Amino acid sequence: MNKNIGIALVGTGFGQKIHLPAFQHHHRTEVVAVYHRELKKAQKIASDHHIPHADDNLARILQLPQVKGVSISTPPFLHYEMAKLVLESGKHLLLEKPLNLNAKETKELYHLAQSKNLIVTPDFEFRFIPAWQLLKEYLDQEYIGKKRLIKIDWLVTSRADKDRPWNWYSEKEKGGGALGAIGSHVFDYISWLFGDINKLSGHLSCAVTQRPDPNEDNKLKFVDGEDTCLIMLELNDGTPCQINLSSVTYHGRGHWLEIYGDQGSLILGSDNLKDYVHGFKLRGAKAGSDLKEIEIPERLEFPQVFSDGRLAPFIRVVDRFVQSIDQNQNLTPSLKEGVYSQLLMDLTHKSHEEKCWVNVPNIEDFINK
Repeated sequence: MNKNIGIALVGTGFGQKIHLPAFQHHHRTEVVAVYHRELKKAQKIASDHHIPHADDNLARILQLPQVKGVSISTPPFLHYEMAKLVLESGKHLLLEKPLNLNAKETKELYHLAQSKNLIVTPDFEFRFIPAWQLLKEYLDQEYIGKKRLIKIDWLVTSRADKDRPWNWYSEKEKGGGALGAIGSHVFDYISWLFGDINKLSGHLSCAVTQRPDPNEDNKLKFVDGEDTCLIMLELNDGTPCQINLSSVTYHGRGHWLEIYGDQGSLILGSDNLKDYVHGFKLRGAKAGSDLKEIEIPERLEFPQVFSDGRLAPFIRVVDRFVQSIDQNQNLTPSLKEGVYSQLLMDLTHKSHEEKCWVNVPNIEDFINK
C-alpha cells in the first residue's frame, strides 16, 4: 500500500490559497512542514493548519526525513536557488510558474533533477481543466481538419487599476510582468495542443509605469514589468498564431482560444474576469454549420469544484506529481515542458528588444546543448 507523501510548503501567498488546501485535500499527500523567512509567520501558519514543523531555514526543513516532496510558490526570482537546494537535498519538487527567470536556470534544474532521478512537476494547470481536455480530444480527432489560423486573447483587468500596490510583479528583473504570469501558461498549452513552434515575434509594453509602494508611504515607484504582450507565432507545420495578452484591459473579453481549419472551427473561451478557471465553454462546428456548445462528458468533469476555480485543476496537478513519484517517471507536464515555456518567453523578450522575428530551436537540441 502506497504511503502518504510528506510535503514541505515553501511560499505562503499563493501557496496558502491553493497549494496548501490542495495538498491537504489529496488523499496521498500531507503537509508536514512550512517555510517562511519570518519564523513567527511560519509558526502561525503551521499552528492554524495543524502542520507539525515550521522554520525560517529551508535547509533545516529539507533535512527532515518526513519531507519527501517540496512545493515552491515564492516569487520567481527566488525559485532557482530554492529549487536547486531542494533537488540537491534529494527531494521531489512541484514548482510554480513562471519557473525561473530564464531558460538557462530551468535547464540547469532539469539536468540536476535528471542526475538525481527526481521528479519535478510544473504547475501548468490548463492541461487539467475539463473544457481544455475536451478541446485536446477534438483536435486529436482532426475535427477542424488542416489548421488555418489560431487566435488567442487573454484580456483581463487584474492590474488595470493604477492604484494597485507596487510589488515584485512590477519588476521585470524579478520575473514580474504579464508574460511570466500568463504567457507561461499560453506557451505551454500551445505546445501541448498544437506542437512545436518554428519562429516568433513579440512586442511588449507597459501602460501603468508607476504604482504606489505601501512599504514606503505609498511613494510612486517605477514599473517595468510588461502588462501587455502582442505575439505572433509560426508553428512547425506553418500555421500562423496570433496572441494578445493584457492585464490592464477594463472590460477585457477574458480568455479565448479560437482555432480555424479547412473543415471547421473550435472556440474555447470564458468571459469570467474574476476567476481564470471557472466559466470555460467549448463550441464547435463543421464548415457550413452554426457554432454550438459541446457538452463536457462526465468522465472529464472535476469530481469536486471549489469557490476558487484554481483549486480543482491544481489538485489534478498534485495527482500527476504523486503518480510521477509512484512510477519513478517524470510524467507530462514535466520540467522538460517547463524549459520550453521558459525558452519561448526568453525569445519573446529577445524579439522585442531586437525588433525582429527569432527562430525557435528544437527543445531536445536546446536541452542537450
